[in-house]
Amino acid sequence: MGIKTPRNPGGISTFTEDVLKIERCGPDEDYLTVIDVPGIFRNTTQGVTTDKDRQLVERMVKNYIRDSRTVILAILPCNVDIATQEILAFAEEVDPTGERTLGILTKPDFLKERSAKAVVCDLVLSKRRPLTLGCYVVRSRGGDEEDSDGDADLLHREDTFKDEPWTSLPGHKTGIKALRVCLQDLLGQIADKAFPKLRSETRRKLTEKQEELASLGPARQTGRQQQQFLVSVVSNFQNIVIAALDADYSKNQAFADDNLRLITEVINRTDEFAVDFEAYAHTYSFQSIYRKKTSSLEIPPPDLPLFENEEDEEIDEKSSTHCDLDITQMHRRSRGVELGTFGPQVLSSAFQEQSIYWQKMATVYFSKVILSVHKFILGALGKVCHESRILDELISGLMRDLLVRYKDGMNRAIHLVDIERHKKPYTLNHYFNENLQKARKDRIDKVVKEKAWSDGNTGHQVVKLDDISSVVNNHSNAQHTSEEIHDILQAYYKVARKRFVDNIYHQAVDHCLLSGPSSPLTLFCEQWVLDLSDEKLQLIASESRATQERRQTLQTALQDLAEAIEILG
Repeated sequence: MGIKTPRNPGGISTFTEDVLKIERCGPDEDYLTVIDVPGIFRNTTQGVTTDKDRQLVERMVKNYIRDSRTVILAILPCNVDIATQEILAFAEEVDPTGERTLGILTKPDFLKERSAKAVVCDLVLSKRRPLTLGCYVVRSRGGDEEDSDGDADLLHREDTFKDEPWTSLPGHKTGIKALRVCLQDLLGQIADKAFPKLRSETRRKLTEKQEELASLGPARQTGRQQQQFLVSVVSNFQNIVIAALDADYSKNQAFADDNLRLITEVINRTDEFAVDFEAYAHTYSFQSIYRKKTSSLEIPPPDLPLFENEEDEEIDEKSSTHCDLDITQMHRRSRGVELGTFGPQVLSSAFQEQSIYWQKMATVYFSKVILSVHKFILGALGKVCHESRILDELISGLMRDLLVRYKDGMNRAIHLVDIERHKKPYTLNHYFNENLQKARKDRIDKVVKEKAWSDGNTGHQVVKLDDISSVVNNHSNAQHTSEEIHDILQAYYKVARKRFVDNIYHQAVDHCLLSGPSSPLTLFCEQWVLDLSDEKLQLIASESRATQERRQTLQTALQDLAEAIEILG
């Protein structure tokens, strides 16, 4: 306890708040607890006590007597002026009615003068400083008296009260036996009053301990228990995954966190990607004759090791260049022996040039989805696994395989880009022909409208047949071929763009990241737990020593509280 004594001169204090508990058990022992606190003192002794010791003793006494179920035995030596005893003032603060404060006058054998004995008798008879429960006078064994048989020693000390003036006091106010009877009655009265509150408090403590024990989860000392624990964590995790993919956010309180509303976030990102891809993914604008710079997205990929710093293809900002002129030059570089037609490699080259930014935009979009999925996994694990050590071990154990699956998904996205950009353009979609016919019609309409004028008689726009003929026929072979390449490319690009946006979601995002058999969301499953080695299982799911000790303490406390409730009825 660190108390300074002759045998322990190196002690740091004279008093301590540590409790030295001595139990006496037996069929004849009283069922009560006596707490002997140090006596209150005002003046300190140099080298022995300090002002901190005085404050410690005062605080200790007040803490113990504050309990409404405690009987305050105010020990008052007979040879000391009662008016100077602060314990009575402390007791009056916490027990103003005096229902549990009992005065104990000790050391009556120290009094020699008859007047001093009369003062003590007046206190016992409540003529001075009356207490609700009164005062008792007892003689305790002195420090220099030898040990002797308990009953004989008690009788010897009781003989003190056979002399005057003690014989004038009521017999039930003198001696240890009388005090014991009084204490038994007083404790019974306090117990009767405290029973309803004690029962309620005991049940409250039982509920608190049960909840604390439940918060520790099932016991995890054996391998079987550890497996069962992890399987229950997996089950709760997969329930959140299923609800998140179905957007069934009313099933679990965890979805109060918006980061766990996975499918909503993915669909929002996909919508943004589709809009941005339509607006910025092409190198040239079909609607105007000028090259259009595509603005790049500035959201970085998630901070995961699988994303290396690759040099993105920057968008060149060239001077205004006619799209037809670029197509004409491309045709000149790759033309063969042709008669009014062009080779398929020309269209392939033109499409590759027009789709330069597809991979960049697709990988940025896919990286955002990976980030959403990864945040969801970490957040869901945090919701179902409340012990930080186990959570850290789970994340560490899952991370390697998660990165592999993220990488596979990214490779799938890049593969889809390669298929679209580097295979020969082809489609069975009937919208291609509709788009092509519309492009040709729009081209003719634009030129014809420039030659049209308003007829004063009818109010309609009219054009000469010769002008129509010149629009259709007055084209060089190169110009005709360039226009055909432009119109076919425009029609095919629109079909390919929509197809690619659908494919990148269905085949890369949905299949690889969300609902496919190799989705990162399916990694943490029962099979993953069953495949763990004994050492890995022990590392992840075993209980710490502190948790084991706390569990044992709680189980013991629950057993004691259950027995207490049974006794209290």
